[in-house]
Amino acid sequence: MAVEILASNGVKAALEELAPAFERATGHRLAVAFGLGAALKRRIEAGEPFDLAILTAAAVDELAKRGRVDGASRAAIASSGVGIGIRPGAARADIGTRDALERALLAAESITWAREGAGGVYFAAVLERMGLAERLKPRIVLAASGEEVGRLVASSEVQYGVILVNEILAAPGMELLGPLPPELQKMTAFHAAAAAGSKRAAAAKALTEFLRTPSARAVFAAKGQEPA
Repeated sequence: MAVEILASNGVKAALEELAPAFERATGHRLAVAFGLGAALKRRIEAGEPFDLAILTAAAVDELAKRGRVDGASRAAIASSGVGIGIRPGAARADIGTRDALERALLAAESITWAREGAGGVYFAAVLERMGLAERLKPRIVLAASGEEVGRLVASSEVQYGVILVNEILAAPGMELLGPLPPELQKMTAFHAAAAAGSKRAAAAKALTEFLRTPSARAVFAAKGQEPA
C-alpha cells in the first residue's frame, strides 16, 4: 500500500524529482497529493487520512497542537523566499531595495498573488507595512493558487506575480524578476510530520530522512530553495 503524502505546492518541484529516487531506493510507493497549504491543512483537520504532511512550519505547529500530526516526528525540510515573477521578455524593473520596489509596484499595471498562499499572505502584509495596500487595490488580482498566478502572468493578463521564488522558477511561461529586497524578505520554512497513529509511520520517517540528505538538499537548492 502506498504511503499517502499531503504536500504543499511550495515543495512540489523538488518532491516530484525526488519521489521516484526514494521509491527506487526503498521499495516504498508514494501517493503524493499537492495543493495549497492552507487547503491541505483544512483537509487534515477535517479528518482526511494521510501518512505524512509537508507544510509550512506554522501549519505543522497547529496540527501538532490539535493532535493530527506526531510532533516528535517533525523535521525541517527546506525554506523559500518570496519573489516577483514576470513574463519572459517583459521589461525588467529594479526591485533590489525597498524604494525601488515601491517605484516598480506603483508603476505596475496589475499584480497578482495567491490569496491563501504563504507568499501571498506575507506580501499583502508587506504592502500594508509600506503603506501601498489601498493605493494598489484597484490593480490587484487575487488568484486561487500559485499555479493560477503563473498562468495569469504567462498569458500577459497580469504584469507581476508574487509567489515563492521556487514556484516562480518552476512555472511555465514565467521568470524571476527578483526576490523581495532583504529588508522586506521573509523565508517560509517547510516541515514534514507524520500523521498521528499512521500505520506507515516507519516509511514516512524514512522519506523525511531521505529529504534531509545532502543529495536531496542539492535538488531543493537547484529548485531555488534553501535548507530549513
